[in-house]
Amino acid sequence: MDHYQNIYRNHAQRYDRLISAEDADHHLLPAFEQVLDFKGKRILDVGTGTGRIPQLLQPQAGQLYGLDLHLGMLKEQTFKLSPAAANWYLVQADLRYLPFPERYFDGVTAGWAIGHFQSWFSIDWRMQVDSAIQEMVRVTRHGGSLVIIETLGTGTNEPAPPSIGLANYYHHLENYWGFIRTTISTDYQFQNLEDAVDLSGFFFGEQMAARVRQNQWVRLPEWTGIWYMQPSEA
Repeated sequence: MDHYQNIYRNHAQRYDRLISAEDADHHLLPAFEQVLDFKGKRILDVGTGTGRIPQLLQPQAGQLYGLDLHLGMLKEQTFKLSPAAANWYLVQADLRYLPFPERYFDGVTAGWAIGHFQSWFSIDWRMQVDSAIQEMVRVTRHGGSLVIIETLGTGTNEPAPPSIGLANYYHHLENYWGFIRTTISTDYQFQNLEDAVDLSGFFFGEQMAARVRQNQWVRLPEWTGIWYMQPSEA
């Protein structure tokens, strides 16, 4: 089993501890506000994980659907629901086969999800990526927005694709699909160095944990890309 598939299937709680430390300067929400009209709208978040995007959008969204293949992730997300979150729904499904009618959503987001296809499906990855994006387009109303969020590097001073495979995927988003990219910093701010070493090593591997300890990174630098289609293009 792939390292990340194992995490998503079996370690939702620990994964949630990691992402709870992410985006220390709260750049994600203002970035969403620039590319997605979500206030009072019906929004779908695919590959929703433990709910970092729904948490950001739910207070202002009209209806919000979080979809993920892994039940453990969705169960972890239920802890964040409250009586005030009556507009927040969870769905277990594969993001390549969305169980919704055409033109059902005002916008669809996919955070740190589709990029895994590049390694999970090897030479077939473009077909799998295209299947996911075609589904996102299918369920988005005319004039709606598509937003894809992916990594541009963790533990680096400048934003850049962290692998050749991801660089190829990002090129595909921009040159085949016509997505526009913007870049923000989403640094992790941990409680202490031991948490930083433990959680970064859990997700990014032992080499990253060693770098975190060597650099005393309680604040771990990270860059994130936001790819979006303007409403007229979706």
